[in-house]
Amino acid sequence: MAAEITPDDRALRTARRRRALQQMEAHDLDVLVLGRQANVRYVTGAPQLWIAGTRPFGPVCVVVRATGEIHLNSTWDEGIPEEIGRDHLYGLAWNPLTLIAVLKNIDGASTARRVGTDAISPTFAKLLPSAFPNAELVDAEPAMGAARRIKTSEEIAAMSTAVRVAEAGIAAAVAELQPEMSEKTLAGAVLEAMAAGGVSTPATQDAAWVTSREHPWRRANGDGRVRSGDLVALAAGALAGGYLGEVGRTFPVGRVDYKSVDKLYQRSDRLWDSLFAVCRPGAPASSLLAAYDAVGEPLPAMPVAHGLGLGFDPPVVSPVLSATAQQERLDPGMILALTGYVWQQGVGAVFGREVVVVTDDGAQRLTKSPGGP
Repeated sequence: MAAEITPDDRALRTARRRRALQQMEAHDLDVLVLGRQANVRYVTGAPQLWIAGTRPFGPVCVVVRATGEIHLNSTWDEGIPEEIGRDHLYGLAWNPLTLIAVLKNIDGASTARRVGTDAISPTFAKLLPSAFPNAELVDAEPAMGAARRIKTSEEIAAMSTAVRVAEAGIAAAVAELQPEMSEKTLAGAVLEAMAAGGVSTPATQDAAWVTSREHPWRRANGDGRVRSGDLVALAAGALAGGYLGEVGRTFPVGRVDYKSVDKLYQRSDRLWDSLFAVCRPGAPASSLLAAYDAVGEPLPAMPVAHGLGLGFDPPVVSPVLSATAQQERLDPGMILALTGYVWQQGVGAVFGREVVVVTDDGAQRLTKSPGGP
C-alpha cells in the first residue's frame, strides 16, 4: 500500500512563505516564476515529483506578491496545501504556449513591473514577456537565496529529522564493519538503514571507502575490501521531507597502530575545536578556512563547509573560492555542513562531517552520533 502524500507542516510552510514574500518586497519583485524544485517546495510546501536528475526550465510555480496567491503546476491535488485551491492548479503541457496562456490569466500578470525567475531557457526568455507585457524580467535567485539562507525554527526541526536518518545509516554500517567487508556492502548497509527510516532518496551513494595511507586526498588502491589496520570513512546523506542531512565519520578496523591512530584523532579533535570556535555570527566564511591553518592542518580538496536546507544552500566555503568566502558572512539561523579532514602518511585519514546551526552564541551541533575509536 502506497504511503499517503501530504504537504509540509502548516507552520513550516507558512514561515518559509513569509520569508519569501519579505524578500520579494526587499528585491522589488511583483511576481515570482519558479522552476527549481527546492524553490518551488520552499514557497508551496508541496512535495515535488521527479526530483532526480536535471530538467529544462519551466514555470512550475507563480507567486504574486500583492495577494500572496500561489499558482502551481500540478494535475492532481494530492499533497497540495489546502490554501492553494484547485482553481490555482494548472496541468502539465508539452506546448509552452499553453503554459504562457495560463500565466497571462493570473491576476496581476498584466500590471506586474518586475518579474523574477530562478532560471530561464531561450524559449521562455522569448515567451515570458508576452505573459507579463509590462514587466522587466530579472534574476530571482538572489531573493530566494536570501530567504532560504536563514532557517526558521521549524526548518531546523525538519533538518534534525534528516540528520537522525543519516546517523542511523552510519550506525548500521558500523555494526557490520569488520575485515574483509567490501565497501559496497557497507554502502548498502547505510542505504538500507536510511530506507528503513523512510528515506528512499539518498543524497550521496559513495557512502564508504578505505582511506589511503599513501595519498592525502584519495581512497586506498585495492579491491574495495576493508583490511585489518585500515581507517574506513563513512558518509551518509539523507533527503528527508525535502531537507538534506549529511554526516561523516571514520573508524579503525581490526589491528591498527593505535599510538599513531590516536595521534591522528587528536589532531582531528583540535581541528574541530578550531572550526567550532570560529563558527560565530558575523564572522567571515573564510574564517573556516583559516581554522585549518590555525592548527597547522592543510586545507582539504573538498569544501570545508557548505549550506544545507532544501538541498544545498549558500555558502560554499572552499579554498578555490577564497575570495567569495571572504565576502560571505555567517549569520544566525544558517545551517552548515562542516568538514574536518586530517591525514598522516602510513596511517590514513580521519574524515568527519558535522551539521551545525549558527546561533547568537556560536555553533550548535545537530549531529549527535559519536565517531572514532
